[in-house]
Amino acid sequence: MLTVEKIGGTSMSALGDVIKNIIQYNRTGNELYNRIFVVSAFSGVTNLLLENKKTGAPGVYHLIAKDQNFKNALDELIVKLKELNKQYEPLGLNLAVADEFIEGHVRHAEGFLENLTGILASGYVSTEGILQAAREILASIGETHSAFVFTNILQNMGINATLVDLSGFHDHEPYTIDQRIKQAFKDIDFANTICIATGYTKGTEGIMREFDRGYSEVTFSKIAVAVQPQEAIIHKEYHLCSADPMLVGVNNCSPVGFTNYDVADQLADVGMEAIHPKASKPLEINNINLRIKNTFEPEHPGTLITREYISSEKKVEVITGTNKLVMVDIYDPLMVGNVGTDLHIMQIFADNGVSYNFKATSANSISIVIWEKDYTDKLFQDLQSNFEKVTIEKVAIVCLISSNMDQPGLLAKAAGALAGAGINIKSAGFALRQVNIQFLVDRQDFDTAVIALNKEMA
Repeated sequence: MLTVEKIGGTSMSALGDVIKNIIQYNRTGNELYNRIFVVSAFSGVTNLLLENKKTGAPGVYHLIAKDQNFKNALDELIVKLKELNKQYEPLGLNLAVADEFIEGHVRHAEGFLENLTGILASGYVSTEGILQAAREILASIGETHSAFVFTNILQNMGINATLVDLSGFHDHEPYTIDQRIKQAFKDIDFANTICIATGYTKGTEGIMREFDRGYSEVTFSKIAVAVQPQEAIIHKEYHLCSADPMLVGVNNCSPVGFTNYDVADQLADVGMEAIHPKASKPLEINNINLRIKNTFEPEHPGTLITREYISSEKKVEVITGTNKLVMVDIYDPLMVGNVGTDLHIMQIFADNGVSYNFKATSANSISIVIWEKDYTDKLFQDLQSNFEKVTIEKVAIVCLISSNMDQPGLLAKAAGALAGAGINIKSAGFALRQVNIQFLVDRQDFDTAVIALNKEMA
């Protein structure tokens, strides 16, 4: 059966395990083929190119954005990528070929970037458009490097591997992302090769403009829609578990066997991404099943996500959440009975480019929870200038998520577990379908809340 499979950056860095546990596991001869692998950059490389995803530490892109010398940073990048190449030489990488390739590729990108900065300095064009193009060029380097290295190793092992470079460095065709993918795969005989495709795809709409750092999963999703595989698979360095094993203990949680795309969206909404929401929608719409597997436990079937799955047993499937939120409480005595107050507030959030995770209302107040990284002084000032009192508080959210947990007493049971752990519930809520029951608690109570709920619901 044809599969489209995504390998994340952390897994890619353990390339020996990827080859043993994914490429070769229980397969020989022609069984190796009929698979398309979409690869991320090696762990940390995109952080060097753009910025650190977690800390925000600047990469090469920010030197360009600030009109600073970026050539030395690219020189250092080449050195680091060659150091990575050296690590994979024992797996069969032709080091001389790989080093020559990546140096030539980065120098090619440097030429593009010099042209862009020259145009930018002229003052005749939009800064935003030029910087977005620079961001696209830089992002593509990481995946092009990892895909080349992976393909070269497999070929040197005697496996028929085809590099599918979607970065478009060497063509000037005005393809959309979908058109480029279809063009790249149209003549490939999947039954006789493993395809290694770059997680970055060049397109006229700009994949980073649309999806930013989630672009590799979007490429994965669009390839799956284009070739219609029997299954799409994402290989991660961990299982999708009923709770965070690092928090509740490995013996107090278990991998989720089956769930649906709605649950996957709920997880993504609090930062526990099985898959980027904009990547999951095309799979869901096209009825392509998605499997999440642990790279380091190849014998485990992982989690199968389908469109129609509903648990036959009423239970909580996942307990999760995040402590990286702030609650914005807007109070005004004129709210009661006033039509359009909520719309006015939401328009202010929209004007500031801020989406929310949770909302609760009373007669005279509306509490909205957002990611702390999205909060700005301007948002506060805009709200304060329109309403009597605005209060900001750092909070955490803890969620009970499931495809089927609508049962009497569940809410009381959960609230009792939190009370028993000495945790005050600041707010709570759920929609009619009860896919996600959410509790707002003090940030310092997050870990204790997850542990308490997991103990009670297990």
